[in-house]
Parts: sequence; C-alpha cells; structure tokens
Amino acid sequence: MNTRVKLATAAQTDIAPAEWQARVDLAAVYRLIAHYGWGDVIYNHSSLRVPGEQRTFLLKRHELLYEEVTPANLVKVSMDDDLDESAGVNRPGFTLHGGVLAARPDVNCAVHVHTETGMAIAGLKHGLRMVSQAAVRFYDRVGYHDYEGITEDFGERERINAALGQKNRALIMRNHGLLTVGRTAREAFVLMKTLIEAAAIQLRMEATGGALVEIPPQICDKTARQYEHHDSGRGSADWPAYLRMLDAIDPKWRG
Repeated sequence: MNTRVKLATAAQTDIAPAEWQARVDLAAVYRLIAHYGWGDVIYNHSSLRVPGEQRTFLLKRHELLYEEVTPANLVKVSMDDDLDESAGVNRPGFTLHGGVLAARPDVNCAVHVHTETGMAIAGLKHGLRMVSQAAVRFYDRVGYHDYEGITEDFGERERINAALGQKNRALIMRNHGLLTVGRTAREAFVLMKTLIEAAAIQLRMEATGGALVEIPPQICDKTARQYEHHDSGRGSADWPAYLRMLDAIDPKWRG
C-alpha cells in the first residue's frame, strides 16, 4: 500500500488547524450532497486541496456513505501517486479529481455528481441554455467533455482538463454527470447547487414545448460577473448557515 495514503482515522490534535478546517468544510460538502439527495450510495466524489500542500488533497473513503463522512475519516492523498482501490479511495474519483486539481492551481475544491437531472442535461446536444438566472451564473464559464466510459484512465485527464479550461467554473460531462470547481468548498458546492437548479428549470421549460426566452448575451455577461464578485465577497456568508443546518440534522457530523 502506498505509504502516502493515510487510512487511519485522523485526530484533530494531530492535524494543523488549517487542514482540520479544510476537513470540516469537505465533510460538510459530502453531508450536504446527501441532504439534497445528490449522492449515489458510495459513488461520486468531492475533493479539497490541503492548505499549504499544493500536491495533496482530501477525498472520501471508497466504502463510506456520504452521510458517514466526517472530518476525521477523510483520506489524504498525493495527486502525484498512481493509486488503485487497495489504497482506500476510488480510482475513478482519484483520476478525475487529482487531474483537475493538478491542472488548475486556482481551484481548491471540486464537486462531481451523477444526479438524474444532471445526466439528463448532459445528454442534450445543445447543453445548458441561458434561460434562467441560475444558468447565467455559468455564461461562458462551462465546458463540455465527451463520454469515454468510466473515468479511470489517466490519459483522459488531459482531455477533461482541456474541456474545463482555465476559467470555466463547471464541466458538463456528456452522458455522464456534472462537475463544478471553486476556490473554496463553499464555492464549489454552491455552484453545483445552482447548476442542478439551472438544469432542472431548463428541462421543465423544454418539456412544455413552448418557446423559451433566452437572456441576451450582454445581460448574461454582466450577471455572470456580478455572481463572481458576489462569490468573492458577501456570498461566503451563507456557508456558516449551511453548517448550522447540518448541525441541526446531525450534531455528530463534525466528529
């Protein structure tokens, strides 16, 4: 087993405060995904770069349900390793997240889900349309990656990263699912929540068969920039509220 993979449950007293806070934030992302019904038993992943360690990141143990994730049982891995599942983490998850975090130094957190809504939008040739305020958050900031099967071949990383680019905040993985990236756990989670909402709104609108009102490009560009300003400032005020919500659901989640 690779010695750089820590499988034992971590103790807060043995971890730097910045890393422990990162563990709390990532555990919160997993718990929130479970709360909103976006999980898939033990599959799919969210990741977070370890503060001060550019080439290491945190990931869920493969066998754990999302509602079983805590700060202490997250696994710390090196993105420079070549891991199989005996290391305790899922190889497709390691392949996707390790590749994205390595390619985007501006990104610290990535969230990937296979919701039915996300897979439906990922199967539409025209993709995400600018027909709601939620969708506009991703104007000129979403990439598309063609389906290549289960993501376990490191060779696919190059094509995923090319589709994500250096400025996109989301990736629609065709016939597969959704990926969002952010500077913080809060940002990546909120972007995923918004992207799923945008997809659901569009699918409902298209199902009516009526003509859709497309938001003009200049308004899309203005609003997307407003959202980026919001996320870098007052938007972060909602993260403590999400954590309080988790405290009310299960006070032991921080353990």
